[in-house]
Amino acid sequence: MADVISRNGAARSDLVRWLAFSLLCAGGSLGLSWLGPVVPLPTVVRGVGGLLAILILPLASLLVPVLLLRRVPRKKRKVAWQLIVPPIAGVALGVLGTVAGGATALADRGVSADAVVVSADYSSTNHCELRTVDGQDISPSLSESDGCRDSTSKGDELRVRYDPEGVASPDDGRTSSHGVLLTTLFGAAVVMGTWGGVRQSRWDRAYDGV
Repeated sequence: MADVISRNGAARSDLVRWLAFSLLCAGGSLGLSWLGPVVPLPTVVRGVGGLLAILILPLASLLVPVLLLRRVPRKKRKVAWQLIVPPIAGVALGVLGTVAGGATALADRGVSADAVVVSADYSSTNHCELRTVDGQDISPSLSESDGCRDSTSKGDELRVRYDPEGVASPDDGRTSSHGVLLTTLFGAAVVMGTWGGVRQSRWDRAYDGV
């Protein structure tokens, strides 16, 4: 009886611990990337936050549960398949979180203006350098998804929203929301990360005979 109670207590502890960890990793990736353009944070801080959001936290969501198997010999350690999802979802949260944060920033402080295409780069994805009709440069450049299309060329006039702070990318007002996708990715990262972490802990205890 005592063994059953002990196992149930350990299982609940594992669930709470890995749920909190998964929320931290997924929430950190989304929150840090979203806050960068919304605040707006200084360039250096945004760079560090982006590194944490897109690389460090997604990697941690996989490596921490695996490396914490201290009682299992290294050669016998294995990885729960559920832990494949959190790092992939975490990277996507970091990337799309920046896009969502930029849209929020434009909605909050964006300025609508008529702009002239100064130059257009079609080498990989399209990027258009813009300047307002009264001669003010707009930074960053306009991306393909936000309105720099194949048909856009130097000298064209576009109606855009841009960030006076020069942090959020400009758009043509037709940018779609990523709310549903972000919610799905966040849920997948948390659920699968928690499940995988619990399985890793179970293997650790099983090897130790607990």
